[in-house]
Amino acid sequence: MRRALEIAVTGPDLPADTSAGPGQPDGPGGAGGPGGMVEGAGVLGDVPVGAVVYGPDGTELAVGRNERELTGDPTAHAEVLALRRAAARLGRWRLDDCTLVVTLEPCTMCAGALVLSRISTVVFGAWEPKTGAAGSLWDVLRDRRLNHRPEVYPGVLEAENAAVLRAFFR
Repeated sequence: MRRALEIAVTGPDLPADTSAGPGQPDGPGGAGGPGGMVEGAGVLGDVPVGAVVYGPDGTELAVGRNERELTGDPTAHAEVLALRRAAARLGRWRLDDCTLVVTLEPCTMCAGALVLSRISTVVFGAWEPKTGAAGSLWDVLRDRRLNHRPEVYPGVLEAENAAVLRAFFR
């Protein structure tokens, strides 16, 4: 989960060390806590949600961070981007035996993509009572009418993930 939180805050292509320059996520002021991390999220312009897909052996396959503002793509949610990148890396759309870790409860679009990708496990941090589809508003991931239902582990580092999001929306 800490890797997903790092992606949410710094973005997949930005360094996570303290040598970043001014205006970078870990520049002056540092990322010693959620407040410092959110500084970087504002620079990137998108809501700080990060996702990581791990392979069956625990190897990191792909990462994603919300890029809707950056790309102008309404489907550029962290989960969808991570799934696309993991599928491309594996050369197949079925991500069975893989795990997705994400900082915020998936929305209905992302939950649907997770089911269709056949991902085995979903781990998420903060609950999303307005749009969550893994137990808050809906429970797409565990809907018995669907042909695939991943294991779901909610609320991992919930307070830390929620703090980053709250600070972003202040």
